[in-house]
Amino acid sequence: MNDSDDRRAAAADTSCPPWALREYAVLADGERGAVLDPRGRIVWLCAPRWHDDAVFSALIGGAGHFTVEPADPWHVWGGSYEEGTLIRISRWVTADCVIECREALALPARTDRLVLLRRMRVERGEARLNLDLDPRPGFGQGRMRDPRREDGVWTAGAQGLRMRLAGAPDAVWRDGAGLRGEFRLREGETHDLVLELSAGRETEPLDADALWRATEQEWRRAVPDCSRLVALRDARHAYAVLHGLTSVSGGMVAAATTSLPERANSGRNYDYRYAWLRDQCYAALAVAAHGPHPLVDDAVRFVAERILADGDRVRPAYTVDGRPVGKERSLRLPGYPGGNDHVGNDAGAQFQLDTFGEALQLFAAAAAHDRLTDEAERAAAVAVDVVERQWLKPEAGLWELEDRWWTHSRLSVVCGLRRMAEVLPGAAGRRCADLADTVLRETRRRCLHADGRWRRAEDDDGPEAALLVPMARGCTFEDDGDAATRAYVESRLSEDGYLYRFEHPGVPPGEAEGAFLLCGFAMALATHRVGDRVDAFRWFERTRAACGPAGLFAEEYDVRQRQLRGNLPQAFVHAMLLECSVRLAGESTLP
Repeated sequence: MNDSDDRRAAAADTSCPPWALREYAVLADGERGAVLDPRGRIVWLCAPRWHDDAVFSALIGGAGHFTVEPADPWHVWGGSYEEGTLIRISRWVTADCVIECREALALPARTDRLVLLRRMRVERGEARLNLDLDPRPGFGQGRMRDPRREDGVWTAGAQGLRMRLAGAPDAVWRDGAGLRGEFRLREGETHDLVLELSAGRETEPLDADALWRATEQEWRRAVPDCSRLVALRDARHAYAVLHGLTSVSGGMVAAATTSLPERANSGRNYDYRYAWLRDQCYAALAVAAHGPHPLVDDAVRFVAERILADGDRVRPAYTVDGRPVGKERSLRLPGYPGGNDHVGNDAGAQFQLDTFGEALQLFAAAAAHDRLTDEAERAAAVAVDVVERQWLKPEAGLWELEDRWWTHSRLSVVCGLRRMAEVLPGAAGRRCADLADTVLRETRRRCLHADGRWRRAEDDDGPEAALLVPMARGCTFEDDGDAATRAYVESRLSEDGYLYRFEHPGVPPGEAEGAFLLCGFAMALATHRVGDRVDAFRWFERTRAACGPAGLFAEEYDVRQRQLRGNLPQAFVHAMLLECSVRLAGESTLP
């Protein structure tokens, strides 16, 4: 280890040691997300919004956390979400008592202010709980200053953020280390903590009862009934996750976190606190399959705005307020074990053709529900123009790799053009159909293998699980490659009922990376499309088992170790689970 490595390692917050990713839960309100470890420590929270600096960054080795836990170290933990919400109930059992702690980010959310609610209740016995609140703005570099206690509420501020904490009037402020307090509760007693972080000076009372009522009401309004779907509880949870990741702007972040490694010490860890247009289309198409719910309108608005604003220069990812994503840079923190800390994402500057194909499929789904706005119809016309100009050029593709002639990107575009041809009248519809035929004809020539399956790219004969996505969407290409491709992908990329993305030359799939959960759900959908319900359910059930106790999915799954890999919760995995739940139940409102 060199001197630089020594300095990085020395910065770790040892008061909050890391856990396996499967053990974490997430609270989210659309504008930011909090990561909660099983012992009651909130170890990740950016403020005031997703892409802003973290105030609690212990998850990636920085300073800052918010802990509520039993004083007795001899205890076990568990918990669950209230169905159809991201309201979390943590449960701690000691030798003498049982304690529950209800936790949520308050709704309705504001972009400049977050409110974190924690309500403790003793179910049995008498309990002593510890509070440790240490906000550190700037990814752990800053400290809250000028602490004051007025009418039982603590206030402090730093780096443009103002903190208020209600419910701990007897806590003690430690210089440079925040608040430390203790609570003693008898059986049946409750105690509330309300933490506010805002960009201004808030004056409204921190009324826990009123905040809880408003939050419960918003979750009831936001998440629809899923009682007719397969795996209804998981379906509602998936919808709650998607809602929790979606801003008032309409943008949906890919995940709540940054820098959680996909494979240890491989350099593959990224910042996913941004809105990928493709991912948002996947989510909205899943929701639209269930019905014309508000998340469809959110996605249509956000995607249309970006296409109209940027045209050929549309980026794969944006901040949720529509700004460009910054280049990747290091924070000089230790990072989560096996990973390096990063903010920003270099993929934000790529061109990915399939983004336009997915956007066209989204706009067509909106039209099927009579939700296609005038703005979205104009954006669809721009997207068709871009495809017409750009489809022959190499591009980065779904997996954001080097620029090549990727087969999946062209088939995605064909799907989008065909769907729009079905909903646009007259010349506009005929133009889409003709362009789809042109793209498919050339893609056949370049990318259809002699044995009847689709090649990964014009210059790559290997298997590619991304090719399942058009099939999952119901886009068939006559006799071109669907059945042969699905069989080839399964024979070369599956292990123990899970599916990998593609082959890494000379390295077994499970050693190169984890199984890709989006691909497993896409296989379930593609298999269902050809009428094989038994195999479709086999793929669905196996893939949906790859979550942690909190029911959250990361991007990848280590099949042999049964561990999550990558950032969480991964929006497009939850989206594909939801779409499987709809289509396998025969409840889809779309073709």
